[in-house]
Amino acid sequence: MRSVGGESFRRSMNVLNSCLTKLKCRECAKEYDPCPSAICTDCLGSLEAAYDFATAAKTLTRESLKTRERNIWRYRELLPVFSEPEIGLNTGFSPLIKAGRLGKLLRLDQLYVKNDAVLHPTLSFKDRVVSVALSRGKEFGFDVFGCASTGNLANAVAAAAAAMGARSYIFIPADLEMGKILGTAVYSPNIVYIDGNYDDVNRLCSEIAYSYKWGFVNVNLRAFYSEGSKTYGFEILEQMDFQAPRNIVIPMASGSLLTKINKAFEEFRAAGLVEGEAPRLFGAQAKGCAPISTAVKSNSEEILPVKPKTIAKSIAIGNPADGYYARDVIMKTDGWAEDVEEEEVVEGIRMLAETEGIFTETAGGVTVAVLKKLAEQGRIRRDETTVLCVTGNGLKTAEVLYGDVKGKAAIKPDIAEFKRLIGSE
Repeated sequence: MRSVGGESFRRSMNVLNSCLTKLKCRECAKEYDPCPSAICTDCLGSLEAAYDFATAAKTLTRESLKTRERNIWRYRELLPVFSEPEIGLNTGFSPLIKAGRLGKLLRLDQLYVKNDAVLHPTLSFKDRVVSVALSRGKEFGFDVFGCASTGNLANAVAAAAAAMGARSYIFIPADLEMGKILGTAVYSPNIVYIDGNYDDVNRLCSEIAYSYKWGFVNVNLRAFYSEGSKTYGFEILEQMDFQAPRNIVIPMASGSLLTKINKAFEEFRAAGLVEGEAPRLFGAQAKGCAPISTAVKSNSEEILPVKPKTIAKSIAIGNPADGYYARDVIMKTDGWAEDVEEEEVVEGIRMLAETEGIFTETAGGVTVAVLKKLAEQGRIRRDETTVLCVTGNGLKTAEVLYGDVKGKAAIKPDIAEFKRLIGSE
């Protein structure tokens, strides 16, 4: 991806403005001025950004998008940032590839992979949400940023804060994968290790955010942070020539990414960029942490918290903040949710690597394995256009594959030994 110079960015962005108008409660519809708060004071529902689509449609068009830089800010009208961003200038427009070999294996003729495993700068879709959250947080005057994280968000917040020259405090479960810890520590943030799971970490961060008046991306900045996920959905629609795929298979942690991909379609439709039927959305979870898929499969409106126990730690959220909304979107779009065993997660990682040359983390292994199960169940048909969402890089969770390479015997640098190794003379 080419670099975006500051002057070039200013020239391409100087006519664009956010069309954000308010925050709106997802439960009681009470409206608020855009402020660093994520909770409705009346009903304790979560707040979500709302936009003036008529105004957005004047400048956000298919033609105008052809001239814009290929980063998340090309969708500036539908993002909640008013000033010129300092970060995210090289974030976005990750590849959407036709996955012919994986599709042949799964008997899916129109399978695509949206690959955020290569996203700049920290190799996960969290670079999108953090670019938006910290940009908005700076507008609020925050100079210290924090997050509760299972890994990818920690990497992204630490990197973005470093690029902005801001201080950051990263709160993580102490048993996080070493690759993700190193991928955070290299930026020299303040890392706070918590003896507990993600839900324990998140509760602590909720107290700290308001006690210290810091900008926590998934607490008081959550209404803005989650908007960055829409760019993943916007890009899928644009890369498919503004034709919605029939199915999208998405990993679920809090459930926010799935709801925001749906919001991306609804907002593009409101702005006149797409027409027709919304894609069917399918959620993927590991069996060791599957509160949302359990609710979908049991046709329950209640999301029962669980204690996570899975190798897929980046999506191991036992009490998902957007669980109810994710379940609702799945049902309304005629989708489904599934969960898979640990060995299926590892199989999914290998399957994607061996067929498409893409190394995904455990969350991606979950998503591939769930897609396989959905295809076998007949929930996704062979002739339907389907997008598989890969949201993080396999180098972050490489330890789940260590058993594949440990203890391999070495041969001497001798052609005879090589021939014996491969069984030929």
